[in-house]
Amino acid sequence: MRAAGAVLSREDGLVAVVHRPRYDDWSLPKGKLDPGETVPAAAVREVREETGFDAVLGRHLATTRYTAFGRPKTVDFFAARATGGSFAPNDEVDELRWVAVAEAAALVTRDTDRDVLAAYAAEPTDLAVVLLVRHAKAGKRDNWPGDDDLRPLSAAGRRQAEGLRRLLPLWGPSRVHSAPRVRCVDTVRGVADDLGVDVLAEPLLSEEGYWPDKEAALVRLLEIAGGPGVPVVSSQGGVIPDLVTALACLGGVPLAEVPCKKAGTWLLAFRRPGPGGSTSDGGAGRLRLVGAHYLPSPLPAPVP
Repeated sequence: MRAAGAVLSREDGLVAVVHRPRYDDWSLPKGKLDPGETVPAAAVREVREETGFDAVLGRHLATTRYTAFGRPKTVDFFAARATGGSFAPNDEVDELRWVAVAEAAALVTRDTDRDVLAAYAAEPTDLAVVLLVRHAKAGKRDNWPGDDDLRPLSAAGRRQAEGLRRLLPLWGPSRVHSAPRVRCVDTVRGVADDLGVDVLAEPLLSEEGYWPDKEAALVRLLEIAGGPGVPVVSSQGGVIPDLVTALACLGGVPLAEVPCKKAGTWLLAFRRPGPGGSTSDGGAGRLRLVGAHYLPSPLPAPVP
């Protein structure tokens, strides 16, 4: 069984813990995925249903595994920030408490929730988050007679792009960057249109721009990460695995593998330099990767 949840925080730093009368336990908000639902969408929905609050996601915190009622259960947890709403008792939750992280760890029933809270407390709350996306499906290069820069998305790729248009806004992005390829730009154009912003061209993050000067491309990605808000960055399969590996090596983040399927997204979290992890100038070139989590393509299942 797949499920998702979040450590939901307020501006005052307190986090939400809920009481579930069905189990008579205290828990972080979480629940199982609906059919066809992505893990991040389930996390946001479950937070809303159990707490009454809308949320914007942050970094991935942990994946917990345990047995519930004789069935294996896997739960992905994200950091999340409450953006509005209010709690009212419901069928699933009869009480919500906003408490400090240490108090939450003492209150929750499951050790797995305590582990998630420990992961949350291990890093500052103002991490810089980047959504690094591989372009969606665009057919085979050998079957495209024109300039490869102009190769468009296939029908499956357009469906993937629509899935990303629903998935990526869960992190509240404010900027959209892309390697200057039609397939890269069109993968995230819908997100940019919904935000009312332009897609900013990033030549260093194309295959031709990356390999001649990897250091410059790395610095550029860190500049993007250090800017305001949450950026979406669309790039290519010949760039992303090497770029993520380099960032992980510099940050000391262990990665067993670096998948990079079409329309897959790397959720990258960077610690900002300076006391408490904060900086006023964005710290381009000085941010350090502290978390990297891969999100598979949100391509919906075919309709029967």
